[in-house]
Amino acid sequence: MKPYLSFALALSAFVATPAMAGTTIFTGDTTGGPTFNRPVSGTPPTGLSGVGTAVRYVVTPFTVSATGAYSFLNESRYDNYLGIHAGSFNPLNALENAVAYDDDFAGLNSGFAGLNLMAGTSYFAITSGFQNSDFGAYTLTVSGLGDITGETVAAVPEPGIWAMMILGFGFVGSMLRRRKLGFALAA
Repeated sequence: MKPYLSFALALSAFVATPAMAGTTIFTGDTTGGPTFNRPVSGTPPTGLSGVGTAVRYVVTPFTVSATGAYSFLNESRYDNYLGIHAGSFNPLNALENAVAYDDDFAGLNSGFAGLNLMAGTSYFAITSGFQNSDFGAYTLTVSGLGDITGETVAAVPEPGIWAMMILGFGFVGSMLRRRKLGFALAA
């Protein structure tokens, strides 16, 4: 191979190599999830909604491997809403650590183009509805300079659910104890 040809191939490979970029897709469903009073749109948001006072939500914790701009697209068949929190998310104080909230990025969908995130920081994507009656399945696509890692987690059960679970475990335990006692008396 001629020297100028190998140099040209090496140079074209270097120039044509795109920057590393990651894309991650999260799916979930807000139906039956816990509720909170969501913030209004803003980067960062400055107040709470007057129409989304008890919207159902799902929390998706994630991290990014490279500092830079990331894009988010939250798609659904209902009017969804997307929020990003840094460090932690507290539904009782929804403005705390809120980085950005958005509605109507593309029709019923929500998202951000070019939201600057830092590597090594824990982030939380909050998917909810615009109004209290907006909920259902969604797909959240996150893309940017680095890898995006995380998972959609189920919400913490509400106190009534915990009470029912504890009563159920207690009932099962008492039945097993009675059964054991019955075997002992029969012997």
